Parts: sequence; C-alpha cells; structure tokens
Amino acid sequence: MNLWPASTAGDDASLVSAAREGDRAAFGGLYARYARMVHGILLTRVPPGEVDDLVQDVFLRALPQLHALRDITHFGGWLAAIARNRANDFHRHSRRADTKTQSLSEEETEVPAKGDAEQTQAEAILAIVQSLPEAYRETLILRLVEGMTGPEIAARTGLTHGSVRVNLHRGMQQLREKLGQDSRASVPLRDSHRDDRAPEQWNRAAQKRNDL
Repeated sequence: MNLWPASTAGDDASLVSAAREGDRAAFGGLYARYARMVHGILLTRVPPGEVDDLVQDVFLRALPQLHALRDITHFGGWLAAIARNRANDFHRHSRRADTKTQSLSEEETEVPAKGDAEQTQAEAILAIVQSLPEAYRETLILRLVEGMTGPEIAARTGLTHGSVRVNLHRGMQQLREKLGQDSRASVPLRDSHRDDRAPEQWNRAAQKRNDL
C-alpha cells in the first residue's frame, strides 16, 4: 500500500524539510513519489539494463545534497536535473556505452522472446521512442512506460502543463508515423482521438515490471 499520495509543492516541501533533518521515512516518501520519474528520465538516456541501479544511485546522490536545494518546493525539477546529470556521467565514464546501447537495442527489437510476442513489440516501441527528439521522448516515456498523467508529469518535473501537452501531442504524432514504418512494432494505439494513451502491450509490460 502506498502511504504517499500524489504530491503537491507543499507536501514535498514538508518531506524535504524532514529529510534534511535526517528523517529517513520522509526521504522514503520522496522516493515513493519520484522513483517513476527518475526511472523514466534514465530510460530515455541509458541502456535499459542499467536503469534500476542508476535510480538508486540518483537518490543516494540527492540525499546528502538536500541542503543545497534553495527552493524546497522545486524538489522535483531539482531531482530530475540530478537524474539527467547522472545519465551524462554514465556515458562519460563508459567508453563502451554507445556500443552497449546499440547492442541492447538490437537484442530487444530483433530477437523475439519465446512465447512473449507482446513484450517484444513493447520493447520495439520503446526503441522507437528513444529515437525521437529529446524534448519528446522523455515526456512520452514518463507517460507511456511509467504511466504518469500529463498533470503528474508537469508537477513532478517542473515543466509547465502547456509544455507537457505539446510534447505529448507532437511526440505521439512522430511515434505514430514511425510505428507505421516499422513492421516489428505494428501495434495499434488505442483510441486514436487521444494522443496520450499507451498501447495495450505497453500497459502489460509496465505491469510486469511493477510486479517484479
């Protein structure tokens, strides 16, 4: 059971203040609220197999730096920046990162998993999203993989609601175009009048990850 409901700036400020004083439960509350955001940001930038460990690392880096956060109501945007910087550090310190990313992408999109065609299709779509412009892929990953709503993405990352809407709309347009060009990911998107709905295969894949 999640004891930490959707956050507001005031809620986050209270948790940040408590965490600064050494309240581990408060920091656990921040983790519960923001782990999906950090996971999604990293997933757009590093090989999927590295993401879970880097999520933990981002929070371990953030904890001792809480005192440096000038405006505690902006915790989400501050944490997002740490996640992006950690991804950049990963690539700077991994000479083989590009080769490994390409290898993982090829394995995920070209080698079907026995008895799990839907999972393979979901991974193919993920690879396509990762090929989109950076402005779109982060928002799309947070929406389609992490299951966050548009308002939730805005609240967590510090982006404006307008920016999130534009990124989702334009990103989904490009995703639809690329899906039509890639037979490996020929998955119809549900309810075509809605630009922010995830393919059913993604919902099932995300549920499998959450159940681990």
